Amino acid sequence: MEDVRTRRGADMASDHHLVVAKIKLKLKNTGKLGKQLYRGLLKEEETTMEENRERIKEALTSTCHKHHHKECISIEIQDNIKERKNKKTVINNSRTRTEKVKAQAEYTEINKQMKHLRRQENIRG
Repeated sequence: MEDVRTRRGADMASDHHLVVAKIKLKLKNTGKLGKQLYRGLLKEEETTMEENRERIKEALTSTCHKHHHKECISIEIQDNIKERKNKKTVINNSRTRTEKVKAQAEYTEINKQMKHLRRQENIRG
């Protein structure tokens, strides 16, 4: 591990903080066996340029179709998320214990409201 940091601003509706780390990995060399395996696969498969072109065209057209998804989060829930995030910053910036306890109580109330709204949204469909 090269660098580990906590991100207090990430709002995950919990009392934990997001931890971000940079990791450096050393990859193992595959050697000759892996290369020989791929050569054998290439020799078995003989295709023409037209077949390759058709495969590429089919792959592009199938992935490029536009998907129309319905809104999964309503405007009311988005407003509630913004308010919850503001309350979380108040918790993080509070200077005394009484301020922090009061802010946490407000945060938990807003969090309950948001969970209730999400459940209602999922029931409606």
